[in-house]
Amino acid sequence: MKRIHFTDQDLMRIRVTGTIGTAAETFDSVKLLHATDVGLGFRRWQVSVRGRLDERVRPLLALLPSQGPDVDLWSLAGDSVCVEEAVDRLLGASRNLLRAEFENIHFRPAYRAWARNLVDGDREAWLQVTTALRACHDVAVAPYWGRVRSHLAEVRATYANAMAEGGLDHLLKTLGGPMLHWRPPVLELEHPHEADVHLDGRGLVIAPTMFSARRAELMQPSLDPAEAPVLAVPTVTDDLAGSTLWDGGGTSTAQALEDLLGRTRAAILEAVAVGRSTTDLARRLSISPATVSHHTSVLRNSGLVTTRREGKAVLHTVTSRGMALLEPGPRPR
Repeated sequence: MKRIHFTDQDLMRIRVTGTIGTAAETFDSVKLLHATDVGLGFRRWQVSVRGRLDERVRPLLALLPSQGPDVDLWSLAGDSVCVEEAVDRLLGASRNLLRAEFENIHFRPAYRAWARNLVDGDREAWLQVTTALRACHDVAVAPYWGRVRSHLAEVRATYANAMAEGGLDHLLKTLGGPMLHWRPPVLELEHPHEADVHLDGRGLVIAPTMFSARRAELMQPSLDPAEAPVLAVPTVTDDLAGSTLWDGGGTSTAQALEDLLGRTRAAILEAVAVGRSTTDLARRLSISPATVSHHTSVLRNSGLVTTRREGKAVLHTVTSRGMALLEPGPRPR
């Protein structure tokens, strides 16, 4: 059991985000593929994907520990929905971050020397990891990502509605089903390891997840003690509803979307599925804010994104029409 202790200040700093990022979701999918108790909600996905993965994914399997905590790809790669941005973050991770993240990981004996190379920042070892990440993402996540992202957006909206209707107490009472128990001022997580976590005014970020299906996980920043931890909450709790997420997932829509909108606008539409500011988009896509504003204006005039101002920031969010373009299946006319 893990126990998260809240102060009044922590409760005021709870926020909900849309995803833990494509790198963390992809790594979780590797764990799920090799689990024996995935349940009916993931059975069709597991059977379909297992037959299409090859030896390129082995470096991700090597990251799975023999016991104890897992490697946290959210800390290492961020919450980007773009796998290439996640790869860039991994390849650019500092030695301090790598040491902080890997110091308590119990790797299996056969992979310990290789893992030490990762901690030392060995580029060849990290290229093996990023190649495996891309390969697994292309087969296990990308073909379903549009539908999964739509599902996560709906769950995020449910969280927001719970907060609006009954406040934070209501959200925490209804969060995560049987895996989470709100006993004010403590949120209990069903977990094999005992721990008490005091937020100490940092607040908490709640993120719905798709592939971390077995339990909720608390991900804590490795280097910045003032940054809020992220609570990754599994969202597939209904086998029937979960199984429908794998319909039409045979092919990726990324290339078709680029052909339709152009690479930059397709990347912007992908990124704003979880809500992004102009500044954030410019940083993530390595383009100027003026270029972002031009492309979001075109997407907005086409009914694919909406834009609103929050303080000094301009926030862009995908519309239902834009989400339909991101999902697998026939395109809207």
